[in-house]
Amino acid sequence: MLEGYIPIFIIIFISAAFAFLNINLSSLLGPNRPNKEKLSTYESGMEPIGTAHDRFSIKYYMVAVSFIVFDIEVVFLYPWAVSFLNFPKPEMIYSFVIGLIFIVVLAVGLIYEYKKGVLKWD
Repeated sequence: MLEGYIPIFIIIFISAAFAFLNINLSSLLGPNRPNKEKLSTYESGMEPIGTAHDRFSIKYYMVAVSFIVFDIEVVFLYPWAVSFLNFPKPEMIYSFVIGLIFIVVLAVGLIYEYKKGVLKWD
């Protein structure tokens, strides 16, 4: 029963061994000449200001989540739009209603974010 999975397990084992071997060989054979300049913090050529543990505004995270949500929306809507006309008539109506509900839910979320001021940059 598991005979069909043996090639997959072999490929996974070879891939893991190859990755492990490359990581260890690069650290063993690669140059390692640390100095003060190489070990310093780099922030786009500017001296770092403050600590790395500064708090970010919640708006930053809300915009990031919105970006992810609307990327996922595009991932779902493109295949839906491409295959929409290939459906038979009853399934086309059902598919249209489901797609419309999906878009309305996302629009309600966008309106909520706008009302909360997430999209306003200060």
